[in-house]
Amino acid sequence: MKIKISPNVSSIQPYPPGKPLEELERQYGIKNAVKLASNENPWGPSPKAVRAIRAELLNLHRYPDALCHSLVTALAEKMGLDPGEIVLGNGSNEVIDFLVKAFVTEGDEVITSYPSFLMYQKFVQARGGINYIVPLKNMKHDLAVIRETVSEKTRLIFLDNPNNPTGTAIAPVDLYQFLSDLPETLIVVLDEAYVDFMDKQLRVDFYSLIRNAEGRCPVVFLRTLSKVYGLAGLRIGFGMMAREIAACLHKVRQPFNINQMAQVGALAALADEEHYQNTVQRTGKGMEFLLAEVARLGCRPYPSHTNFFLIDVGGSADALYDAMLMKGVIVRSMSAYGFQNLIRINVGTDEENGRFLKALAECLTELHYV
Repeated sequence: MKIKISPNVSSIQPYPPGKPLEELERQYGIKNAVKLASNENPWGPSPKAVRAIRAELLNLHRYPDALCHSLVTALAEKMGLDPGEIVLGNGSNEVIDFLVKAFVTEGDEVITSYPSFLMYQKFVQARGGINYIVPLKNMKHDLAVIRETVSEKTRLIFLDNPNNPTGTAIAPVDLYQFLSDLPETLIVVLDEAYVDFMDKQLRVDFYSLIRNAEGRCPVVFLRTLSKVYGLAGLRIGFGMMAREIAACLHKVRQPFNINQMAQVGALAALADEEHYQNTVQRTGKGMEFLLAEVARLGCRPYPSHTNFFLIDVGGSADALYDAMLMKGVIVRSMSAYGFQNLIRINVGTDEENGRFLKALAECLTELHYV
C-alpha cells in the first residue's frame, strides 16, 4: 500500500493483552483452566449489576445518555465531589487518552516509571510527545529522579499508585512533598486502579488535592470499576479532577463513549456495598493465605497493596509459565518487564488458589527450582 503512516504510529508496538481463557484452552488442549494472570475479580460482578443489565437489554435500540447523568451524579455523591469534577471513560485508560490529547502536543514531554502501565507511553508516542521513563527504585516510583527529570516542557507525570506490576504504594507524606516541589504548569496523574485494596492509611486525600490547587500543580485521580467491582468486561472507569481540567477532557471525548449496559451496570454495582466489602475482605484473606503458602514452598513472595503480587520462583519465569499452563493454571511471566525469575498472580477463589499452589509445588520440583 502507498498510504503514508505517521512515524509516531508506525513505531508503536501494540499493547500485549493476556489471551482469553477460551483461546488458551483451545491452543493448549486444556480444560477448566484457572486464570490468575489478569488481576481480575474472581467472584464476578454484583448480582444487582447483572439484574440491572438484563432489565436494560430491551432498550438496546436507543442511544445511551451521552452525559451519563445518573452515573456521574451517583459517583459524585459517593466521592464527595461535584459532577463537573468527574469524567467517565471506556475504561480508565480512555481517560488517560483524553489527558494526552488535551495537554500533549508534538515535542511536549511526559514522565512515567518503568515498569508500569504501558498505555501511558503509547498514547504519548502516538501524539508525537516525548516519553521520559524513570526506572523503579527498589520496586517503587523513584520520586527524586522523576523530579530531576521535570523540565519546562513537561506536561504530564503518570504515577500508578499502587504500581502494577510490583504492588507497591507511595507513602502519602512522600507524595505530598513531591507534589509541593513541582511547577504549576504540569499535571500529575495518580492512577488508582487498585486503591480499594490499599490500607486506608496509605490512601491519598484526593478531595483536598483536587480542590486546593492554588499555588501548586493540579492532580488528576483515575479509578476503575474493572477490579473490585468486577466489571472488567464492561470497560468503565473515571477520572476525578478540577473542573477546568474536566472541561478540557470533554472537548476531546467522543459522544456516547459509555455504552448503556456499562452505565446501568456500574450504577447498580456502586449501590451494592455488601458485594464491595465482601470482595475486599476475601481478597485480603486470600492474599494473606497465598503469601504464606508460596513462602512455604521455597519461593519469595513480594508484599502487595493490590489484589495481585509478584513471586520470585528461583528460576526462569517463562519456563514456569509454560509448565503451569500444562497443568491448567495461567499465571503471568514478568520476563517482558525485565524480571526474569518473577511471575505475577492475582488472588483467586479458594478453589483456584488451591489449584495454583498444587501446580506450583509440582512445577517447582519438576523444574528443579527448589
